[in-house]
Amino acid sequence: MKALSLSVAAFAVLSIVACGPSEAEIAAQKEKATADSLAALAAMEKTYMVDAAASTVKWTGTMLGVKSHYGTVSLTDGKLAMKGPQITAGGFVVDLKSMAAQDSAYAPDGSKQGTKAMLIGHLMSPDFFAVDSFPTATFDITRVEGNTVYGNLTVRGKTNEEKVTDVTVTEADGMATVTGKLAFDRQKYGVAWSTGAKDMILNDNIELDVTLTAKAQ
Repeated sequence: MKALSLSVAAFAVLSIVACGPSEAEIAAQKEKATADSLAALAAMEKTYMVDAAASTVKWTGTMLGVKSHYGTVSLTDGKLAMKGPQITAGGFVVDLKSMAAQDSAYAPDGSKQGTKAMLIGHLMSPDFFAVDSFPTATFDITRVEGNTVYGNLTVRGKTNEEKVTDVTVTEADGMATVTGKLAFDRQKYGVAWSTGAKDMILNDNIELDVTLTAKAQ
């Protein structure tokens, strides 16, 4: 009778073990749990603060049929909200007083006209960006469609919807880098030399290449 009881108990144990998950099933469960965790993380919205010192905005302006000038402006502030690699909100502020030229299409320093200093001084004057009255420009994101980011650009106190195209986002180790291109019609913002022939030789579009480096909070 005792032997029979032991046999029944052993059979019960074997039955329980046989009914448990296989190694393959356990591995599949672990893989699913990992995938679910990664999906949950991707669905979470993260805030990234823009590192102004590590970010750049390159500008290009063209005199029709003559030459192009290009340079940079610095950022003062910026913030991005992201879900995984997708931007959902945010914006940045540009310090127009930091405007600098990087091309070499200028007369030598000390010349009566056409020097680099003269160009930058003119761009900062009321003829163009009027930086003493409007020292910053801002871009505030309103929506995102694919790799195009739409937002409100404010220059000289005037606001219009613009778009940043060819947007790329890379993220690693809590850092994100965002690049894109923005071209805007300066006439919509009162960035105009005059209504005469002088202004007509300047392309209305100012092109910007934006690179934002930001850290997750």
